[in-house]
Amino acid sequence: MPNTLFDALFAPLAGRSSAFLILPDGSELSGDAFLRLVARQAHALRAAGLGVGDRIAVQIAKSPEALASYGAAVALGAIFLPLNTAYTADEVDYFLGNATPKIFLCDAAKRATLEPVATRHGATVLTLNADGSGTLSEAAANQPDTITPAERGPEDLAAFLYTSGTTGRSKGAMLTHRNLLSNAEVLVDLWRFTADDVLLHALPIFHTHGLFVASNISLLTGGTMIFLPGFDVETVLRLLPRATTMMGVPTFYTRLLDDPRFDRAAARHMRLFISGSAPLLAETHQQFESRTGHRILERYGMTETNMSTSNPYEGERRAGTVGFPLPGVELRILTPEGAPVAQGEVGVIEVRGPNVFKGYWQMPEKTREELREDGWFVTGDLGCRDADGYVVIVGRAKDLVISGGFNVYPKEVELLLDEVPGVLESAVIGLPHPDFGEAVFAVLVPQKGVTLDPDAALAAIRDKLARFKQPKAAVVLPDLPRNTMGKVQKNLLRDAYKTRFTG
Repeated sequence: MPNTLFDALFAPLAGRSSAFLILPDGSELSGDAFLRLVARQAHALRAAGLGVGDRIAVQIAKSPEALASYGAAVALGAIFLPLNTAYTADEVDYFLGNATPKIFLCDAAKRATLEPVATRHGATVLTLNADGSGTLSEAAANQPDTITPAERGPEDLAAFLYTSGTTGRSKGAMLTHRNLLSNAEVLVDLWRFTADDVLLHALPIFHTHGLFVASNISLLTGGTMIFLPGFDVETVLRLLPRATTMMGVPTFYTRLLDDPRFDRAAARHMRLFISGSAPLLAETHQQFESRTGHRILERYGMTETNMSTSNPYEGERRAGTVGFPLPGVELRILTPEGAPVAQGEVGVIEVRGPNVFKGYWQMPEKTREELREDGWFVTGDLGCRDADGYVVIVGRAKDLVISGGFNVYPKEVELLLDEVPGVLESAVIGLPHPDFGEAVFAVLVPQKGVTLDPDAALAAIRDKLARFKQPKAAVVLPDLPRNTMGKVQKNLLRDAYKTRFTG
């Protein structure tokens, strides 16, 4: 029976004796062995009650067995719901209450805390640990190692991914087989992936970047992954000679640049470095190219769309931009009133294409707000196009600062602050102000070994900005709060300093 994702990603592993996964200790798991692991897990999950259309929520450490649980869910026609391993029991309670999964898969060490939560929402608990042990593996051990997948078509649901929920209730984005497969197919072609590629994979697999971009591309092409539980500089440098490509978040690349062993020789065999999930500083682009001779390829995507734009593989990879819309993806930038903006003007980015999700689970009102009937998705990101058509992300609409009635785009101010001597990076936010409604406020991170004077840093940009855009004050912090994927959590900064001008 046809199963869109299984047939394209997992079925081709049958009989493959070459390595699909290379593990931190250098051991390998062949494609065929991984597929048999998927089949055994699928039979065990089916025996536990998981069927077509059911949800399976997983909060487990990255491992070959964890990746196999994704394949098992696809084989059964179930809906896969990966959860950030950092979520607390209270946060998990919300997700399980909203998604109502049939199965909840967690680490055995957390079972005592999480099982009451899962039971309250009707989910059966199985365990899977970082070393591959657990009740799921025990149940799968004696199961058949082949499986006939459930029939699933392109428009059937394959996964839920929940948004970060920094401004309200987290929303479950419903992703179809077509959403995931079409995006992988486009990226394989655009980034020139083949069966000869070995991808260094140090990303988490509870996020679209590590699961639906990195893993799906490798599965689709018959490539190999160096499958690391997380990013560790020593391990990455040790195994990098076996790789041809790498996907990462900006902090991966800054940490590599901090190590003098990472140089042109260390990267000479690499074909491509890709960055996403958070903006890459222009300074990092330049340092990386100077050190290695490689220009990082930056792209843009989000939970609801997977990838939507990319800098070109061949041609200029322009720092500070996310390139052009992917083939088959439309992108437009509109004013709040819905009119197209002029070239260079900032507006709200909307995208449409086979990558765009089906809607938010059990949130029809939110779906209508953000997903238009004609298929355009309102991303909530602010952006513009430069003179050559490259898309530039200015920030989130929710991060826009309106001071004295004037719009201030944080990115414009941050770019100037980042150029001030001694400033490593910055974050600009709006804080309540009795006169202006909101005041522009800057958080600065100093370069290593630098003692930074916040007032002097603000003075350095004073002549470069209109007065209403100038930060009214600044503070210096050792680093910026970030989520697992490296995005700056401006909501935490706004909360920490909310009384700065009113208290």
